[in-house]
Amino acid sequence: MQIRSFQLSDYRSVAELLEEVLSEECCEETMGAFARQLSWDSELVLVAEKEGEIVGVLIGTIDQSKGYVYRIAVQEAFRMQGVGRSLISTMNNRFRQRKVMKVLIAEDKHNELLRPFYDSLGLKPSDFVNPTQPLSIVAG
Repeated sequence: MQIRSFQLSDYRSVAELLEEVLSEECCEETMGAFARQLSWDSELVLVAEKEGEIVGVLIGTIDQSKGYVYRIAVQEAFRMQGVGRSLISTMNNRFRQRKVMKVLIAEDKHNELLRPFYDSLGLKPSDFVNPTQPLSIVAG
């Protein structure tokens, strides 16, 4: 498995993955944030690729000195295989390279479903933030 930056040629595969994995409401919100993040900084959109197939995606963003994990999605067939953990680890490295002081998880009703995953990474309640505005509007 390879974790790498999003490339324009990945767009269709990533969009299909998000449609497959996320609820309709979550997908709509995520696609808007995804497009905005690509226009700001595509290096903070990561994909997990296995045998030429996109099996996971992580959308991150930076607002001042804080890094945010906005959305993570992994194909169901590839869950529990370290894909999400690898995406988070790679994003944390990108944040460190950019001198990000604090990494937070965007706490919304969609990420709340992933709380057991984040707990397994050793994240504490203080690592979650419920922004007053959607990150896709605040950051950039």
